[in-house]
Amino acid sequence: MGTFTKVALIPFRSVTQSNSIYKEKTMNKILSVALIALLSACASETTKPTDAAGPPEDASLSAQDTSGSPTLNPLNDPNNILSKRSVYFDFDKYLVKDQYKSMVLSHARYLREHSSASIRLEGHADERGSREYNLALGQRRADSVQKVMTLSGTQESQIESISYGEETPRALGHHETAWAENRRADIRYQSE
Repeated sequence: MGTFTKVALIPFRSVTQSNSIYKEKTMNKILSVALIALLSACASETTKPTDAAGPPEDASLSAQDTSGSPTLNPLNDPNNILSKRSVYFDFDKYLVKDQYKSMVLSHARYLREHSSASIRLEGHADERGSREYNLALGQRRADSVQKVMTLSGTQESQIESISYGEETPRALGHHETAWAENRRADIRYQSE
């Protein structure tokens, strides 16, 4: 009898499946970026002065328009989503929740439309955990908000992210209500 040589065959199906998985992951990334861009384009409407010769949008309180009522800067208008500046996180988490994405994307849109504007993202944590851990967690929270903004087209040069960890609590106390208030990232415009 003759000698038989064993040959390892790579099933054609596994290569096809690998290509399919790669294509699916690539498509998911593309769709995610497209969705963020679409949401940021539709995120909010800002108040614009009706007088074409009027002051720029980012003046804190502009002069009287033709109707005699003051026009607020959208950043200071309590009826505008841009007046909201805090993104809250779950315990030990740093991903931006869906409920805050429209606000973050609205700020990103404002930054894209006002190239001279810049912000500082301040990450915070509650008192649980070591000082070092909370500084790192606060930084991850600020960086997470920054990533959402830059993926929607905001220039990285307009955003600075820092962490205060547990050092600057908004709420004092040793209970869940206070801790939940302190797990956040704040958006601070440099002009303020």
